Amino acid sequence: AAERSWFAMRCPRLRRPSVWTGTIRLRITSTRARARQIRPPVFGGCVAAHPRRVARRATASYGAGVRVGLISDTHLPSLIRHLGELGPEVGEFLSTVDLILHGGDVSARSVLDWCEQFAPVIAARGNHDIFDDPRMEPRQLLELEGWRIGMTHSLWPERAPVTELRDRHFDGAALDILICGDTHVERLEHRDGAVIVNSGSPNLPHNKETRLGTVGLLELEPGRLRAEIITLGHTEGATNPGTARHLEIEGGRLVAASRDGVPLPVTDPAG
Repeated sequence: AAERSWFAMRCPRLRRPSVWTGTIRLRITSTRARARQIRPPVFGGCVAAHPRRVARRATASYGAGVRVGLISDTHLPSLIRHLGELGPEVGEFLSTVDLILHGGDVSARSVLDWCEQFAPVIAARGNHDIFDDPRMEPRQLLELEGWRIGMTHSLWPERAPVTELRDRHFDGAALDILICGDTHVERLEHRDGAVIVNSGSPNLPHNKETRLGTVGLLELEPGRLRAEIITLGHTEGATNPGTARHLEIEGGRLVAASRDGVPLPVTDPAG
């Protein structure tokens, strides 16, 4: 009943099967379009419950498509109650996206509520998530701008062939983007025709004590993708161990990549 109520309130036309054999197809108005129209976000064709401001972009725009914010492994409340107590960085980033995907180990429903003030939230259930919430499932499958996305908390072993990861974690679903968390260590790569993203942790990067860490960003258009790991800066007295990365896919081919702002050779453009 809680699940039906939550989706009925936000997205009455969005069907969400109890068994994940298919994908959700979300129709989301892009941040750029909303900036022009000055209207609240759209999720599955429905206005979200929490209006959000259109703030300055954290990064340069790739295009006019959908921006998806990735976070994971928040483990809150702990030393802080919510991510806003760490500083404005996480909120400023989330205020630039159209949808938030949380990779799990949320730890409390209040984290999802805090994120949802900026954009609709979908989460994967982590091993520390012992509560129920209609926004959270053991795995999530969705489609955005023609890109098929799968998200689960632990994509173990991350270095396995993509076909093995799809079979092990997503019942062999044909996926273009695989999203995970669990390790608290950021990861971004393109191999075997798929993009694999682990956004790390915004507040417990590399399993260190509370400090600013990393988030992820997907900018999606039909046939074009830009993925990025963003470092949120440094907390006073606590260095951010994260590494910024990015890659771009066009027509199924890797066309650009960088690490810490330094361009990387594109050695296998066919994936």
